Amino acid sequence: MAAKFGPAGNSDSFSAAHKSSLDAPGWIRDFGLDCYEYQCGKGVRVSRETAVALGERAREADIALSLHAPYFINLANPAPESLTKTTGYILAACEAADWMGARRVVVHTGALMKRTRQEALDIAKAGMTAVLKSCDDAGFTHMTLCPETMGKLNQLGDLEEVLELCTLDERLIPCVDFGHLYARSLGADEGLEVTERMLTRMEEVLGLERAQVFHSHFSRIEFTPNGGEKCHRTFADNGGFGPNPAPLMELVAKRGWSPTVICESAGTQAEDALTMKTLYQQYLSI
Repeated sequence: MAAKFGPAGNSDSFSAAHKSSLDAPGWIRDFGLDCYEYQCGKGVRVSRETAVALGERAREADIALSLHAPYFINLANPAPESLTKTTGYILAACEAADWMGARRVVVHTGALMKRTRQEALDIAKAGMTAVLKSCDDAGFTHMTLCPETMGKLNQLGDLEEVLELCTLDERLIPCVDFGHLYARSLGADEGLEVTERMLTRMEEVLGLERAQVFHSHFSRIEFTPNGGEKCHRTFADNGGFGPNPAPLMELVAKRGWSPTVICESAGTQAEDALTMKTLYQQYLSI
């Protein structure tokens, strides 16, 4: 198996020519990409009819689908009513993904809310355990949840925290957002050595079988010294924004891993995903 590359939602170049996301799978295939992450960040609003049709077109185009659950999920909030809402958001995302034939749902971990990182992580682990039980009860045992590494300093979700969450159940696979890790480290987490260390750590914690098929988000990120992530940039933006995608492409090719790499560039996510795929293929040929 090879790594897959595709956009998060619809790039500006797609939206300029198409009005419906139903056209996205064929367009993505013709663009030279392999996957598509459907965005439900502001809420799960897709109808069953549309989701089923999108899934059919994705299968025809051989495009792998994933879905991003609502951004306002907070596993680190201990309030019972918050967990009820979070569970509802995730179940709705799993239902929509299931209609599409997608098997991966990306979820945010949440905010610290003035707690220590360990306190927030313990709450999130209990919350995730409850969410998984609800998924089982609802018939979503076949769905994979992908806790995402986060980019702001006041958010739960550095690499170690996400990996620890993923040890709760083998159905959990990390969504490693390398732009977020770059931002929360204030630019320190990039380059071949650091990326190698990240991948090795993933394999140590999760085992090779899960680590080698990890989910990923990638874009260049602008950050602030006090907060971390500020905004997503494009590969063409000047200003020294990172990280550089080449080290990850080289190491994934070298290891023979097959992650799903979703590009979240600001408006050029298809174009930048293709840049990463081209880099990856060049390293495969070396």
